[in-house]
Amino acid sequence: MPGPVRASAVKVGLSTASVYPESTSVAFELAAKLGYDGVEVMVWTDPVSQDPYALQRLSQHYQVPILAVHAPCLIVTQRVWTTDPWTKLQKAQFAAELLGADTVVVHPPFRWQREYSRSFHRGIARMANETPIRFAVENMFPLRVRGRVVSAYQPTWDVAGDVEPYPDYTLDTSHSAVSQSDALAMLDAMGDRLGHLHIADGTGLPKDEHLIPGRGTQPVGEVLERAAARGFDGHVIVEVNTRRCLDRAEREADLIEALEFCRLHLVTPAGQAPPGIDTAGA
Repeated sequence: MPGPVRASAVKVGLSTASVYPESTSVAFELAAKLGYDGVEVMVWTDPVSQDPYALQRLSQHYQVPILAVHAPCLIVTQRVWTTDPWTKLQKAQFAAELLGADTVVVHPPFRWQREYSRSFHRGIARMANETPIRFAVENMFPLRVRGRVVSAYQPTWDVAGDVEPYPDYTLDTSHSAVSQSDALAMLDAMGDRLGHLHIADGTGLPKDEHLIPGRGTQPVGEVLERAAARGFDGHVIVEVNTRRCLDRAEREADLIEALEFCRLHLVTPAGQAPPGIDTAGA
């Protein structure tokens, strides 16, 4: 018979992007209703997502902690808060500190952000040294155009394979599907610098699917199990696409399924220590 298992203490949060096209406030409502441990705020075109004080009121009203803030790094959010990328990160840091979050998720620079990309490694390291907030740089993916593979990011979409490491990483398992990367190898490459997990699935198509975990081809369960066994101390965030749901009931069912998947796989055999820790004399 298999030995006993213990649940991980890792918190499972809901990305506010997971309820789109519903609003940021709905994400807080559903996180509370469905039993999530908190939320990650995707700062985007919804005005509430851009207002730290409105977010604070939502967190207090629903008694849902804010675990992370996703800085506005998307093409559609280039003008959110400001057009200056460093000011965006400073505002994200302020929001995280105000809201009690411990992580800011950030994408690598776009290729056309030349000045930003030249100072990105140094700037992220400097900001990380000035605050307890983690700036967890997220793995992205290349574009496939007429048989060619083109990166929109500088120096690379594969942040774990970058020559110069970042202080902290976010591993996104939907992005690893799009890039056709080995998610487990990426997890290993990030090592102890893995600070944050975005959990979703994908099938390897050249589009960011963000499927409910278990509905694609990614080793999402193994990623969670391996992270838990190593003593991962960051947050697991469900970042899925529910925009095709026909109604609120179907959206809730998908989000419950994703939450249960994460909690099922965030278990380790009782007494198992993270690699490198000897428990024989404990």
